[in-house]
Amino acid sequence: MLVSPFRYTARALSKAVVCKTVLGKAVLSTVLLSGLPTLGWAASDSELRDALAAAREQQWHRIDERTIETHPLRGYVEYHRLRGQLPNVSPDRVHQFIDQYADTPLAGWIRGQAIANYGHAGRYSDLLSVADGEPAGTARQCYYYAALLDSQPQQASAAGLELWRVGSSQPDACNPLFERLRANGTIDATAIWERKMLAWQAGETQLSNYLGGLLSGQWQTALETADSVTSRSRAITQAPSCLGPECAATASFYQAAMQRFTREDTPGAFAAWQELAPRLNLLPSDRQVIEEELAFYALVRNVPGTLSWVDSVLPTLESERVLELRVRQALASRDWNEVLHWIAEMPVTQQENSRWQYWLGRANAQLGNHAAAEARYHQAAADRSFYGFAAAEKLGQPYQLNLERNHFDEASRQRIAQLPAVQRTEALLRIGEDGLANSEWLHAVQSGSPQQARALADYAAQQQWHARLVQTTIAAEMWDALDWRFPQAYHDSFMHWGRLTGVDPFLLMAITRRESAYNPNALSPAGARGLMQLMPGTASQVSRELGISDPGPYGVLDPELNIRLGSTYLRDKLQRYQGNRLAAAAAYNAGPGRVDQWLGNNVEAFDLFVESIPFRETRDYVQAVLSYRVIYESLANGGNSEGVSLLSDNEQQVRYDRALLARR
Repeated sequence: MLVSPFRYTARALSKAVVCKTVLGKAVLSTVLLSGLPTLGWAASDSELRDALAAAREQQWHRIDERTIETHPLRGYVEYHRLRGQLPNVSPDRVHQFIDQYADTPLAGWIRGQAIANYGHAGRYSDLLSVADGEPAGTARQCYYYAALLDSQPQQASAAGLELWRVGSSQPDACNPLFERLRANGTIDATAIWERKMLAWQAGETQLSNYLGGLLSGQWQTALETADSVTSRSRAITQAPSCLGPECAATASFYQAAMQRFTREDTPGAFAAWQELAPRLNLLPSDRQVIEEELAFYALVRNVPGTLSWVDSVLPTLESERVLELRVRQALASRDWNEVLHWIAEMPVTQQENSRWQYWLGRANAQLGNHAAAEARYHQAAADRSFYGFAAAEKLGQPYQLNLERNHFDEASRQRIAQLPAVQRTEALLRIGEDGLANSEWLHAVQSGSPQQARALADYAAQQQWHARLVQTTIAAEMWDALDWRFPQAYHDSFMHWGRLTGVDPFLLMAITRRESAYNPNALSPAGARGLMQLMPGTASQVSRELGISDPGPYGVLDPELNIRLGSTYLRDKLQRYQGNRLAAAAAYNAGPGRVDQWLGNNVEAFDLFVESIPFRETRDYVQAVLSYRVIYESLANGGNSEGVSLLSDNEQQVRYDRALLARR
């Protein structure tokens, strides 16, 4: 789909003007290293940039076709021409474009545009002639299955019913499909009620009311019951055991009502369920949905008096998330036999994770089963992860980095430089279209062979496209290519500011890799910015501390300044926790106030402290950062982890309680 990349790029360009000193260097480096005749392209690039701007506005009189006819990015202009002509062009014309630009993302984007436009116009046969299976995006899927209804009614009806069964409004594009499915009885009164319950459960009042209006008087008692529980959740205990024609409304009502009650008032919901459960005639699968949610929140919120009930139903729930919580609860109470018991209840795929193998080792060691503990630690230590590294330290053996080495010569790099996809990527970078360049590049990575993907990664590394390199390894699943997954980006800056602030530079690299994956222009939904993802308020505060000017929301994107401010902020967190990197990393993610509170739980060991962190995001964050730090230091040693440790002796042995807070 082209809309998102093009719109993103338009916004990015407005920011790029502010950051021109930073981006200008990156683009210049790209040009000089590309091996292309940059001076020869300069005029053509300028014409192409102007033509692309005009094409987006469908202002074709502004384009001199002769100036761009041989430019490698001409297809991007032609894309907008064809998009503007849809749906008033034949599928043959669409196929011609797809064939011409098959090695670019443009082919997929125009296919999506054709499906949307043909679908909107009701030209279903044309839609099916250009589709190559289910498209991405709800609107296009609705058009696609509406088109399939006549030729493949069973498949289209089943898919349409899935699109119907959501608790939020669907795009207007779905209306023709839903109307036909209602007309042929696929979407019947029960399906309407079930969707109403999903909307009610999600708080989508307008949709819920609309759906209720589609139901006949046979559903009146069910509608009134839902209304009564909306204003008073406890009223669920007075609800009838049979709702709707032939009790068709019962299961979905109780599932929705209990979920609402559970999230609003878990103790109250638990008491209500104890009263309701014996008298409701629900299928085991319907009961399981209710009890899984209730067990989850009972453990999350540590509701008194619920643990024995959770233990009684847990073996029937088949819930990985509830089993995880139960093991963490056993760890919190230091009940090592319970740890062994509940990990054994996990599915094999969950149980084999290095995290749970480590805890099996830890529990066995606590119980004096040393041979069993060593066996579990050995299994965990084979993994390149926080718990894999922690297990290796228990065994006194080196970390298993499983480092993959790749070697490419200059001739190979020259061949890669001549690939059309690479030339288009570099041309897009030259005209400031970074978003489109990323799409072009990743399309080449994902559509090429594994060897070609590695050659592209090598090329990105040589060009110092740090963020693009990391994305390349993700797109091609090169999990063991650590030199590329963890590039030495901004190495000198990290070393410099690490030395000046007294912060472990490998910790700075690890945090940056986790925060932004080396995208200097990264912007989080919460507003954090740049390499080390600093909030504007934090950047202002640290700038005042350093006696420098407030960089503002765009100045903080400068990599050097961002690293300087981030290093200083992390130094302050380290000082707060007496140099403890685990606590400081947690505070960098969740804020020091929360970490201070968690330290009040008097946890004695680092691993138990990690598991006691109530936020999954922060638990995952500290594990990733500390394991990334190990990888960066090992790579600095030529890939050798000898002498590298996950945590210092003090960080492993100190009690994780309020005493860790530095006295002020």
